[in-house]
Amino acid sequence: QVQLVESGGGLVQPGGSLSLSCAASGSIIEIKIMGWYRQAPGKQRELVARIISGGDTNYADSVKGRFIVFRDNAKNTVMLQMYSLKPEDTAVYYCNALLWPHGSDHYFEYWGQGTQVTVSS
Repeated sequence: QVQLVESGGGLVQPGGSLSLSCAASGSIIEIKIMGWYRQAPGKQRELVARIISGGDTNYADSVKGRFIVFRDNAKNTVMLQMYSLKPEDTAVYYCNALLWPHGSDHYFEYWGQGTQVTVSS
């Protein structure tokens, strides 16, 4: 069974840095996209950053120049390095992957359990 397991997150002061990591486990043929979404209280879940298998990346305008997403394909992991954090970055961050598991004939979307990031002084 495929799972996305996140690590990282926590409390950081404004202007600080934090990193998140997500590992996909299970029997996987291919991972097409891995990335991060976030959801703040009272708001919809939104894309933060994602990386496609060929290396292309997409970022939310609000995090461009401050966040970096990268993958380790050999380990089926995706990382999010966050710099210059602001209070408005406070949210639950979810790992997301579009992948092809063994025993299936198509891709499925998976989500991690979420990890809290709080930016506050």
